[in-house]
Amino acid sequence: MNDDSQILIARLLTHQTLRRDDKLVKRVLSDELFRAEIDARLLACGLKLLDNVYADHVTLALTRAIEPKIFGARDVWQNNNFGLARDGVALLVVLWAQIILPKRERQETHQHAEDDQNDMFDKDKPLPRAEDTSIGISYKALLSDFGDKLGKKTRMDMNLGTLAKLGFIERRGDVLVEGPLLDLMMDTDVLKERIINGALADVFKRPLAPVAPPVVYELHSDAAEAAEPSDAPTDTPN
Repeated sequence: MNDDSQILIARLLTHQTLRRDDKLVKRVLSDELFRAEIDARLLACGLKLLDNVYADHVTLALTRAIEPKIFGARDVWQNNNFGLARDGVALLVVLWAQIILPKRERQETHQHAEDDQNDMFDKDKPLPRAEDTSIGISYKALLSDFGDKLGKKTRMDMNLGTLAKLGFIERRGDVLVEGPLLDLMMDTDVLKERIINGALADVFKRPLAPVAPPVVYELHSDAAEAAEPSDAPTDTPN
């Protein structure tokens, strides 16, 4: 007989992401014993549950300890398993910076996307959901601001298609909006401080600071293979 732990893990492996308001996801985020059981089962397979309070979804990722055993020695492995070339990773970081950072600021100040001003009691309310605070960015503006740096229109369109296929973004006409993985698979603690000196340094021809590159969590499943590797260099920043 299937138990709830088995069902939740199987659903995450099958669907890649689940919403935070899903019944079993809500339970794993609030029930310490259930979370401990899930964590133990996942750890035995080299996996972990990935979530944060700013995202509307949860997913699975490889544990850091198991990554070298899967992808090889740290100095030679490809630092992402999404098939993203250097300009693709840089574009991903740009999108994260322009969509996720403003969204998190609105969430922390309890503003909704359509709010004109703060309510004096806003901070007593629950943290707003991502879908209520996330605002997309214009494709035309992105192309105008970063097209020359990120391979011009053809290359950027290819990378945007890859990122959409992987679940990082969604395209709604001219607007690029947050996908279920954009605020989950990026290591915010690293990215926030290294957004210019890390993945974007090569793009903007700025000297790298002596720090490790930004981290993109390794995806747990074959969903990463949805992106076809390009002919561009694969020694991408993480």
